Amino acid sequence: MAAPRFDQQVTFLLTGDLAASHRFYADQLGLPLVLDQGACRIYRSAPNAFLGVCDHRGAPADPDSVIVTLVTDDVPGWAERLQAAGVVLDGPPTVNPRFNIRHFFLRDPAGYLVEIQQFLDPAWPEPVRSAKR
Repeated sequence: MAAPRFDQQVTFLLTGDLAASHRFYADQLGLPLVLDQGACRIYRSAPNAFLGVCDHRGAPADPDSVIVTLVTDDVPGWAERLQAAGVVLDGPPTVNPRFNIRHFFLRDPAGYLVEIQQFLDPAWPEPVRSAKR
């Protein structure tokens, strides 16, 4: 028997400063806020994928234990946009031949590593663009 299908995906991150995280995810990355629960704010990162940021449990114990990867076909454009907004990147966009990707990293206000990435492998599936934004 096949497993039931999942319809959406949410990743939750902890923060010690919800306002700073909101400025980063909403203002600098441009992710739309879809639900404000007070202690948690949930942003749409793709048609059926969401990123929640919560301060009800305090700051993350180990922000290096998580990498948030946002996939795009315009890695250099995102690097330029973020640098123009004053975001400090960990380095310029590069190609990683081991994983066949183009990417760069930056840190969110809670210290989480955020990766902006493009898969160069033609086997990577195209995005599904049917859900409302």
